[in-house]
Amino acid sequence: MIGTKWTEGQLGYLRRNWPDKSDADIAKALKRSVDSVRTKRYQLGLRIDPADWSTEDDTYILEHWNNQTDEEIAAALHRQPHAVYVRGLSLGLFRRKAAIKGSRTWTEEELNYLRESWGTVSVAVICSRLKRTKDAIINKSRRLGLGAYLNSGDYITLNQRLIAATGTNAAYSYKTISWVKNRGLPIHTKTISSKRVRVVYLDEFWEWAKKNRSFLDFSKMEPLALGEEPAWVAEQRRKDYQAFAIQRKDPWTPDEESRLIMLLKQHRYGYAELSEMLHRSAGAIQRKCNDLGLKERPVKADNHGKDSLWSATDFEILTDGIRRGDSYTMIGRAIGKSEKAVRGKVYTVYFTENADKIRTMIGDGPWGNGAPVPTVKQAVVLSRTRAEVKHDLELLCSVLANRVRDLKKTDYDHFFQRAMCMKWDDLHGECSAGCDDCDSCSEFRRIPPQYCVRCGKTFFEREENRMCRECRTARKKMAQRKWCSLHRN
Repeated sequence: MIGTKWTEGQLGYLRRNWPDKSDADIAKALKRSVDSVRTKRYQLGLRIDPADWSTEDDTYILEHWNNQTDEEIAAALHRQPHAVYVRGLSLGLFRRKAAIKGSRTWTEEELNYLRESWGTVSVAVICSRLKRTKDAIINKSRRLGLGAYLNSGDYITLNQRLIAATGTNAAYSYKTISWVKNRGLPIHTKTISSKRVRVVYLDEFWEWAKKNRSFLDFSKMEPLALGEEPAWVAEQRRKDYQAFAIQRKDPWTPDEESRLIMLLKQHRYGYAELSEMLHRSAGAIQRKCNDLGLKERPVKADNHGKDSLWSATDFEILTDGIRRGDSYTMIGRAIGKSEKAVRGKVYTVYFTENADKIRTMIGDGPWGNGAPVPTVKQAVVLSRTRAEVKHDLELLCSVLANRVRDLKKTDYDHFFQRAMCMKWDDLHGECSAGCDDCDSCSEFRRIPPQYCVRCGKTFFEREENRMCRECRTARKKMAQRKWCSLHRN
């Protein structure tokens, strides 16, 4: 009968028997759900009418509520037990109903198992282990004061983790990609009341955080926000506070922008001096110059003097600083060089400025340990490999040119008709049909004429094109001029 329309006979039965019978008894008699009966009762306005109860009845209920059951009070007042129970609720009285006949009492072992498993074992598994319903498990956990399920295990939700680390839940999607997809934050999925929630186990998080401590900013994380912390977290939080004091990360103010413009117009300061005066990183200063459209730039450092040379001690300080999780600014101050110089040296060797990746590459070895082999494109740019790579590329071009000449089986220069044959291969300089005498070749196929849709000229090309070569070049130049005019600012 669930979902069917109420009949007049059912409505009459509901009016006659409530509140003498409970919603559950009426639902069983009408073969409907309890929620359906309760909803229809509210729609019909069936409430306890105070006029049906005398002052003596209410006084008797108030006096005997604590020492008599609903059945005993109902027998004394000549009413139904459920009517007495509902009237007591309207008078502000409440009592737990008697246990259903045949229900089991919770044993001490079951209570201990519920306390130990709550938050770590799924509710479905607890129900299966204790052979109880889901409502019984949840109600008992509330009475025991076990708290919310997600707050009772050795894990937290991914959203709680992001808020604890950054202080806000803004840009949740970007953080999910940056933390989980790009850096491999281990997450798990738990099913709670038919809902799937992504959670992070605290022990796995701290292992991941130790490998990515240069990416995280522990100064934004309240101490002990996630419970007990490893020993290295306090030292890393101190370094992050120190790094923020040296280089701020909050938005630029108009006064700071004006001061930057004033200092740049003097043409006296480089990135290191500006970074120390403005308490901003070299990258932040460079981006701000680009955003403001300034023509002035910091004075370039001397890369050819004695101060530009790196000693073995400098490399040891750099390696130890990366291994300890120090910022590039602090490492630069310890060496006596700018942050930009430190980043450039790091990128030259490891082709990345990500300190967490470099820490994994170095391990316990010296500087340069685990450095990747540069690609040809990277090696052409690097000063230490540029000459050698260019020499190797020149040798390769010579070998390829000789190979192309060797592939020419016959001298075809005196066969003028090869230029009009579809079988001729311009790349290898030979006939694709394998013929070595164009004058007596039976595979000759003349290139068909084509007509340019732009200028109408007739042209001959082996590949099919809608426009001639000149028109294709003109269209390309036109697109380039249009792009320049649109992106001039």
